[in-house]
Amino acid sequence: MINRLWIFLLCPVFCFAQTITGTVIDANTNKPLETVSVYFDNTTVGTTTNENGEFSIEITDAIQSSLVISYLGYEKVIINNYRDQSVLKIALKPSSVALDEVNLDYDDGLTRKQKLKLFKKEFLGSSNFARSCKILNEDDLILRYDKDDWTLSASSIAPIRIENKALQYEIEYDLIDFEVSYKYVNLASNTFNKNSVTYYGTTFYKDMEKATKKSTVKNRERAYKGSIQHFMRALFNENLRDEGYWIFYDKLRVNEWSYFKVEDLEDSSFKQVTLSKKVVIVFDKDIQSKIDVKTDKFYIDEYGNYAPIVGVFFSGSMGDQRVGDSLPSDYGL
Repeated sequence: MINRLWIFLLCPVFCFAQTITGTVIDANTNKPLETVSVYFDNTTVGTTTNENGEFSIEITDAIQSSLVISYLGYEKVIINNYRDQSVLKIALKPSSVALDEVNLDYDDGLTRKQKLKLFKKEFLGSSNFARSCKILNEDDLILRYDKDDWTLSASSIAPIRIENKALQYEIEYDLIDFEVSYKYVNLASNTFNKNSVTYYGTTFYKDMEKATKKSTVKNRERAYKGSIQHFMRALFNENLRDEGYWIFYDKLRVNEWSYFKVEDLEDSSFKQVTLSKKVVIVFDKDIQSKIDVKTDKFYIDEYGNYAPIVGVFFSGSMGDQRVGDSLPSDYGL
C-alpha cells in the first residue's frame, strides 16, 4: 500500500531575494478588497491586504512555493510566475459555491460523526502531535462517503483552521482535494481498512503564543527528524548517513549512492535525483519507510522542496505522516 500525499504545488526556479507588491480587487466591481490573505504556500510567510487592497510581501531564500491569494467567498488564485512581475494586480472572482451546501446531510450509509472521525484520522493523522490538533471550523467541512466504491471525499467552504497545540502552530489549510480509498469496509463492525490516501491544498502557518518554549522547540525537532522534509534536505546535501538514514534493498543495507544519483543543475538552485530501484529507508536504526518514484527523475532543493510531488510516493513511517506532523517548508531556516 502506498499513501499518496500531495501537499503543495511547486515549480523549480532559480531563487532571487526580492519584495513582491500588488493590489487585489473584486473582478466584478473593480473595488479593492481588504484583509485578503496573501501567503507563500506551506510557509510562515504571509500578509493581508490593507483598505486599498494593497499588499507587500518579502521573498526569502527558503521560498520556492506558489503565491496564494485567498478570500472567503471568492475563487482562490495561485501564482507561480510572480518573480517575473514587479507589481501584481489580482482580480478575484466571486465563488459560485453555495454557502448552505455545507449544511446538507448526505444519505450515504454513514453518519456525519462517523465521516468526521475517518476524515480527521487520515487528514490530521494518529500520532501524538496529531492528537493535539483541533479543527476550529468543522462545520465548514463537506464530507461524502461512496458506499459503492468505498471512498471518502471531503471539501470545505472555507480554509480549514487547525490549532496544533504540541507544535504551537495555527494552520490554515485550503483544501483542494481529499479522498480515501478503502480496500475493505464492514459497517457492522465499523471496520475501515484503507488502500490509499490522496489529499492536497495550500497551507499557511502562524506561530502560536508558546512557539518559543523549550518544549515546543523540542517537539518541532522531533517532528522534523525522520520526516520527508528532513530526508529530502539530507538527500540534497548528500549526507544521509550523517543525518541518521540507512538505505536497504532486498533486506540488505546498501550504499545509498549506488541507488540514488544526485546531480547539480546549471544555473539552478535545484538538484536532479534519479532512483534506480525501490528502496527501504531506515531512520535512527528502526523507523522504516519506503520510497517509490514513478518518474524518471525528480528535483530537490536544500530546503526539502521537491517536484514533481505526484511522482514521488512514500509508505511506512513517512507515508503515515499527516498535517498534524507537518512543519512549514521554511522551518529551521
